Amino acid sequence: MENHTISEFSWVGSQTNYVDNISINNINRISVGCFGGNSVAGQYKNEDGCLIWSADKGDWEFVVILDAHNSVESAEIVIKQFSMNKTKIQKLLALSYEKVLLRLEGVILNLFQDEQFLSNCRKVRGETACLIVLRKDKHLWWFSIGDCISYLFHPELANLGQYQINQRQFYEWVGQVNTFDQIVPCYSRGIRELRKGINRVLLTTDGLVECPNEPFYNPEEIYNVMKNHQINDGIKTLLQTIKENNVRDSTTIISWDVNITKDVTKPSNE
Repeated sequence: MENHTISEFSWVGSQTNYVDNISINNINRISVGCFGGNSVAGQYKNEDGCLIWSADKGDWEFVVILDAHNSVESAEIVIKQFSMNKTKIQKLLALSYEKVLLRLEGVILNLFQDEQFLSNCRKVRGETACLIVLRKDKHLWWFSIGDCISYLFHPELANLGQYQINQRQFYEWVGQVNTFDQIVPCYSRGIRELRKGINRVLLTTDGLVECPNEPFYNPEEIYNVMKNHQINDGIKTLLQTIKENNVRDSTTIISWDVNITKDVTKPSNE
């Protein structure tokens, strides 16, 4: 197997909380924007987190975004669990996309249902929503626990009013209260074929849509901002808008572009 360089990044809000501040960083071709919320609205901490792995040759991107509450401890142990299993996961991601998409769900379930991990979850304070997204070849795979949100922006989809990938689910978490500590865990997952041309993927915690005055409750409004800006400028505009609307909740946004040159599925009568 050919060795490829992989860019890696992880962060939790206890490291730097970005309260009253907007920060945008780039990890390879992926942009990460953080805003910790407004102190005048009562915010004093940030319980978001993320993990990003990106193959430098553009083969794949693997992103985990987390929105914890009560404490950031649950986000921290999820990131630790993925980091401990990094070699296993990254070896899988280097395989053909058919094999990756077939096997990845089982690997993620094993991580979350590991007995030691479940034991560690019982000891933390609070729980976290967790959204995992992999882009491999012309496919986007996602695994969602809770209410983080992912979007796929492309003109063909926008013309049909389609923007969002997953549906937010409430009362699902990992941590002190843990869906994977039940006999049957609750989560959602799916696979989407990207469209030909530039696809813009965007993941966010819920502060973006639960902002006072709801400037971005409608996904079309997020699309309109992002289509008129380069990624970093678009993220900055989104975060600056919710800051000006006095949002309290912290918000983390992760976005990147994927250019698909292969043929994709089209109607038979086109």
